[in-house]
Amino acid sequence: MKIGYARVSKSDGSQTLDLQYDALLSAGVEQTHIYEDRASGKRDDRPGLAECLRALREGDVLVVWKLDRLGRSLSHLVATVDDLGARGIGLQVLAGQGANIDTTTAAGKMMFGIFASLAEFERELISERTKAGLEAARSRGRKGGRPSGLTRNQLLGAQAALQDKNTVIADLCKELGVARSTLYRYIDPNGELREPGRQLLGR
Repeated sequence: MKIGYARVSKSDGSQTLDLQYDALLSAGVEQTHIYEDRASGKRDDRPGLAECLRALREGDVLVVWKLDRLGRSLSHLVATVDDLGARGIGLQVLAGQGANIDTTTAAGKMMFGIFASLAEFERELISERTKAGLEAARSRGRKGGRPSGLTRNQLLGAQAALQDKNTVIADLCKELGVARSTLYRYIDPNGELREPGRQLLGR
């Protein structure tokens, strides 16, 4: 089954989804199987995309007008496409730079494999950055402290990883073995210390 997703950046009616709907319908997606959002691609809370991804089943094909309709960033896009591949779900992009991605063709399957490789590469970079940060902290003698959600070394490692804007928070939390809420108790998404983080580091 083909399932479509469409998005425009503004919700005030100044942008319409007509062009995307026409393209999706022409590609064989039934109108009842099209999910939509009217929000910036950089926002985390896109209920239409979340519902679309939940509706997809193994063997389905997700169809989008352009690749930038799907991902809020390159790292998010790579992670999303990697998840689709792991679930046995195809992807078809109808226009733009990603128009050669169509897993119903041999060339499209090759492009899909490239995304999977990029996702693995990103996970390895996250792991390397975090371990490097922890090692640097240990070499400076920073360790221990009273029990807390994060250790001093973990916090310093997280700061080092977040210097790279492509760091995926979910991957960083997995590497540290903590929940996102625990990480954000000590540090904000830009790597700036919050009050508990400053207390933990004695700053």
